[in-house]
Amino acid sequence: MVLKMTIQMHDDELTVASADKASSQSYDFGPRFYSEGVEFRLWAPHAHKVDLVVAGAAPVAMDADGDGWFRRAMPGLGAGARYRFLLDDELDVPDPASRFQPEDVAGPSEVIDTGSFAWSRPDWTGRAWEELVIYEVHLGTFTAQGTFRAAIERLDHLVALGVTAIEIMPVASFPGARNWGYDGAMLYAPDAAYGRPEDFRALVDACHARGLCVVLDVVYNHFGPEGNYFSAYAPLFTDKHQTPWGAAINYDDAGSAGVRRFILENALYWLTEYRLDGLRFDAVHEIRDEGSVHFLDELTAALRAALPGRQLHLIAENAHNQAGWMKRDGAGKPLYFSAQWNDDVHHALHVAGTGERSGYYADYADPVAHLARALAQGFSYQGEITSTQGEPRGEPSAFLPPSAFVCYLQNHDQVGNRAFGERITALAPAPVVRALAAIYLLSPQIPLLFMGEEWAASQPFLYFSDIQSLAEDISKHRREEFAEFYADTDEAPPPDAMTQEAFTASTLDWSEPEAPGHAEWLAFYRTILAVRRTEIVPRLFGMAGHCGRHEVFSGRAMKVSWRLGDGTTLELLANLSNEPLENLPCWEPRQIWLQGHASATGLGPWSVVWRLA
Repeated sequence: MVLKMTIQMHDDELTVASADKASSQSYDFGPRFYSEGVEFRLWAPHAHKVDLVVAGAAPVAMDADGDGWFRRAMPGLGAGARYRFLLDDELDVPDPASRFQPEDVAGPSEVIDTGSFAWSRPDWTGRAWEELVIYEVHLGTFTAQGTFRAAIERLDHLVALGVTAIEIMPVASFPGARNWGYDGAMLYAPDAAYGRPEDFRALVDACHARGLCVVLDVVYNHFGPEGNYFSAYAPLFTDKHQTPWGAAINYDDAGSAGVRRFILENALYWLTEYRLDGLRFDAVHEIRDEGSVHFLDELTAALRAALPGRQLHLIAENAHNQAGWMKRDGAGKPLYFSAQWNDDVHHALHVAGTGERSGYYADYADPVAHLARALAQGFSYQGEITSTQGEPRGEPSAFLPPSAFVCYLQNHDQVGNRAFGERITALAPAPVVRALAAIYLLSPQIPLLFMGEEWAASQPFLYFSDIQSLAEDISKHRREEFAEFYADTDEAPPPDAMTQEAFTASTLDWSEPEAPGHAEWLAFYRTILAVRRTEIVPRLFGMAGHCGRHEVFSGRAMKVSWRLGDGTTLELLANLSNEPLENLPCWEPRQIWLQGHASATGLGPWSVVWRLA
């Protein structure tokens, strides 16, 4: 499919229309090929004069084109040319829309021919959202090589596991050699530590060839603290709003139209130039906008309008649990976001399995009740006041179908933000973890696994970074944040986040999946995901809101049921305690999964039953 996204400005709002020309020619930001060479463009409304500096050549003046734009056509140039911009004869910067930074974020930008890649599945339009089983990956630690190409070698493992989509943590170019990805400075450039742009395309192409969707994590709530120069010559930030990272990105202040266009084009760029199947938007509650149309409303609607022939999956991370952004139309199709990461399910599962009640886990001190409600209705907090924040959290969510939520037992945040990066299998006994996994993997919500979870990987997932200008501050902050966790024990402190050791310790060992003690876990995950594929997924289509019901027994067991899309009823019975529970209400539907022990009248400790009627 050949597609062009034409972005036009009308009274400081963005609209998107389809056309019939190559998408590589559609973007205002970044270099553009034409018949004789390359045209370079820069939006620098705070600059009076801009020169283009191509490697090996003298600077040439760019033409001011109104509204803060500077342009210069360069005949004879092509892919591979490296260039920079010189602003007002003082500030030397890379292109903020650079397609590749081969010498890291402060180095020259490289012209990339985005249309030259030969896709093996040009007809790929994706998979239905209800079919997805998502596998979250940090590319740098997924394999020993830590590259796009190396990840291809592990895709067949994911297919055999029963995964249908991979979700890749941010790849936008960041400072240094290693990073989680949330310190991205160049939003259009895949980081050189993972390979070149064509390598990323090769990974996406290899996924599609195997029937796997690819979702990319993008960060539009802040920029990394080093390597982004955009704010020096454009109104990138505003003091109207403050975020945990300082001044907010400017979505609603003077000059915001250009910033909104820069971000919108970036989302379109990943979806079209890399043929991604979706995006996961980091911490959207920190995208501050008090304008007439919230940027997220505009962005998600524009993306859906621009790609009508694609199965497009847009996922939010939103600590405020704003259910309105997952509304469906009359046909059950998402108007904005496809789904939200459901921390309520995770937190309740975690507290039930580990007994931890510190920090935000204190809000889930009655974990079975929270879990039952979150499974049946989406959120467990739907406007109630939390004990840790002392203010209401969430909105009513029962009107949404279960597929509007992504559930998980582990993800990068919940593992990596622990002092020692422990996985759940290091915190709870195997029977407990398998009971918890049996709940979320067969839930009508969309499941997400964290890399290595399927074989109970022994490697932790630690926080790591290589931002050398902040090395001392980051190390000090991490030591102080987690000192209480190991101060009174014989345990050594966790590795310094700024060292290679933290990164290396987090890298998966691919000899483990077939090793004793790990192979059994892998067999368990493969078996239960096969049950999901045959028994659950076909019945998810057409599910409506208000379809879930739940009951809690003695504070330690629950019954949850859903009316599925084909009219059948799915029922979950679970005892999340160390004691058997008798005299549960029972009936005789078809059992599709038993974890632990069950009788006609009760459940054994940490037992889970899934049934259909």
